[in-house]
Amino acid sequence: MSSAPSLDGRVFVGVANDPGGDVGSETRFEYHEEADGVVWARYQGGTVRLGHLVGRRDGDDLDFRYSHLTTGGTTANGHCRSRIVVSDDGPLELHEEWEWESQPGAGTSLVREIAAADD
Repeated sequence: MSSAPSLDGRVFVGVANDPGGDVGSETRFEYHEEADGVVWARYQGGTVRLGHLVGRRDGDDLDFRYSHLTTGGTTANGHCRSRIVVSDDGPLELHEEWEWESQPGAGTSLVREIAAADD
């Protein structure tokens, strides 16, 4: 059972990322979630021109694949496992472990929920 609320309609931005990752503070994720645990998001910003992720939620854990086009015109894809955490000050956070499938590299990242009207 999940202790975190639904991700549907929530917006996140990159807060921290290990070297080799493309997500940064200008990257914005718009999440969607269905009742049966299907999750997906559209993301863009910074070095990411356009990206999509799709996967499943099991409790507070996400398992998804991501694919995006960089502003330099290259494509990239990989696999990510995330844990949904309700931060002390209120917004949701996704604590992520990612690995590229299109190139060498792996790491961790943190994205944090923002109000949908925030930039």
